[in-house]
Amino acid sequence: MRGSCDECRLSCANTRPKEAGDGEKITKDWFDKLLKELTDEFGGATSFVRAPGEGLWRGDGGTERDAIAVVEVMTEGLRLDYWRTMRERLERELAQEEIVIRAQEIIQL
Repeated sequence: MRGSCDECRLSCANTRPKEAGDGEKITKDWFDKLLKELTDEFGGATSFVRAPGEGLWRGDGGTERDAIAVVEVMTEGLRLDYWRTMRERLERELAQEEIVIRAQEIIQL
């Protein structure tokens, strides 16, 4: 998948923390606006906000934790520039060092 997947279906998942880097809770209104934006852009979005996952990783000060939420969209092609811009925007807005946006090809069974 190098951005030339014109005829495949993709799932693009956006993994975000439930709190900004400064510890402030991310509001429901903020999530709703993001979902509306993705729905307008791709025709739909699925949010896994109510049952957040927990992310653990090793940092300089030991093990760190994040409550994360996942938003997923299905799209016919991979728009690398769009997703890079979205990632950079989310990192700024949420005061995060890194936001993960991943894409995977879907084979409908």
